[in-house]
Amino acid sequence: MSLTKKIIIALILGLIVGLGFNLLIPSGFETVDAYLLTPVGSLFLKSIMMLVVPLVIFSIILGTAGISDPKKLGRIGGKTISFYLITTAIALVIGISLAYLIQPGTGGGFETSTADFEASSAPPIVETLLNIIPTNPIDAMAKGTMLQIIAFSVLIGFALARLGDKTKGLLRLVEQGNEVMMYLVNIVMLIAPYGAFALIASAIGKLGLNALQAMVLYMLAVLGALLIHAVVTYGSAIAFLAKRNPIEFFKGFAPAMIVAFSTSSSSATLPVSMRTAQENLKVSKSVSSFVQPLGATINMDGTAIMQAVATVFIAQVYMIDLSFGDLLTVILTATLASIGTAGVPGVGLIMLTMVLTSVGLPVEGVALVLAVDRILDMTRTAVNITGDAACAVVISAAEEKQNSTT
Repeated sequence: MSLTKKIIIALILGLIVGLGFNLLIPSGFETVDAYLLTPVGSLFLKSIMMLVVPLVIFSIILGTAGISDPKKLGRIGGKTISFYLITTAIALVIGISLAYLIQPGTGGGFETSTADFEASSAPPIVETLLNIIPTNPIDAMAKGTMLQIIAFSVLIGFALARLGDKTKGLLRLVEQGNEVMMYLVNIVMLIAPYGAFALIASAIGKLGLNALQAMVLYMLAVLGALLIHAVVTYGSAIAFLAKRNPIEFFKGFAPAMIVAFSTSSSSATLPVSMRTAQENLKVSKSVSSFVQPLGATINMDGTAIMQAVATVFIAQVYMIDLSFGDLLTVILTATLASIGTAGVPGVGLIMLTMVLTSVGLPVEGVALVLAVDRILDMTRTAVNITGDAACAVVISAAEEKQNSTT
């Protein structure tokens, strides 16, 4: 049986077990969760997270060294960031449109007097951009500060490319390190079905049906927007820009999407998404090694959709009308915030509080969407990494065309 089928079966069994405990034996769930589900899920997550930093370092160095030409590096970087910003803006428009169509917050019955949420402050965008250059690369690696790790790795890769034969031994060592990391990814994926089962069962067991029923329209709006964005936006990019079959793209990338759904972390899924893009989608290693780690840090289309729907939802619950200018502010703020808050823990909620503040909505409204945020977080993470892979496929196809004409 293929790994994809095993993980899908594990997800279904996890849903059944989680709901079964929540509905039938809620008293026994805490014990099973504490001694079985949470430890198994944590083991899987830690096993993958263990590989993220060294894999990003090796792959970015190799990707940059493989591109070598500064003009080519600048061209790929410009195309990548442009793709991410444009698709994020499209995601926000889709989210806002569907939220106004479904009207998830107008049904009433939401208790706002007890809503309480303490907003974390995000650093200014200028500060984040300045902090991209690490003062201590080793400290950045120890803390897992991805933008700093990427910046340092790009500089090392550029230096290796320019020095050529002088550093070919070091480049070979990096290549071997990357091979070791990819081999370890394959080993970790052997426990992926068990990790996915434990993570889903734990999340659903804690959430239960009551929270889902109260927020069903909000969830439908978010899930519908995520589906439309994945199929229409990414599908169109694959079909018209990369000249490839979108169905084959989604089918080939499915294993990584399933892992992202279970882990709720773009960074944790990065080793799997890179391997899947290179092996199943035939993306060149140099492009994949540069585009996907960058996307896992700054590209958050799924999170942007959640912000758009949540903003309209909270405005409807509090009966506050948003003007057209307010909606444009939401789109602009959330698009810039997708880069400006990169690497901040709890980034989705911090970005949402920034967006709410920008249009004068109460940040306490975030408490209304917290109950179902876990299940939506899983889904939007799958969309986030799919956007990274779609960008990698588009850039790889463009570079192949560029090379064939020169």
